[in-house]
Amino acid sequence: MSSESSSSSSSSLHVVCPHCHKTNRIARDQLNAETANCGSCHQPLLTGEPVNLDGESFAKHIGRSQLPVVVDFWAPWCGPCRMMAPAYAQAAKALEVDAQFTKLDTEAHPQTAAPFNIRSIPTMAVFREGVEIGRISGALPAGEIVRWVRSLI
Repeated sequence: MSSESSSSSSSSLHVVCPHCHKTNRIARDQLNAETANCGSCHQPLLTGEPVNLDGESFAKHIGRSQLPVVVDFWAPWCGPCRMMAPAYAQAAKALEVDAQFTKLDTEAHPQTAAPFNIRSIPTMAVFREGVEIGRISGALPAGEIVRWVRSLI
């Protein structure tokens, strides 16, 4: 997003629905949990909860959303990943309007994770309009996740 469009509160942006994965255009000043609903499935665009992605939905969220997308690359067998899950969910709620939090199971979708050369999990990455803008590995508490994401967006 250009600095010109991010400074204008009336500018619109594309947000991918966490339910049906359709791309929606919404005015930035109307992006809130109470009124921002998908034009296709009519469910809330902002849930305050991490969205589980597969290969197809991952590509849509990363490539089409103009809202920053935070991805938790994880696996069910990973103890630190499971320990961090509640903190990640808390961070998702805290940054509900600022970023969309997602999760990608690297065991179930290795072909989707492979291009990102994930060497250890949990690894979190932030994407803005398809471009990775930051990455951090290791389990973090909610406050540190929020601080880290805010420093990037």
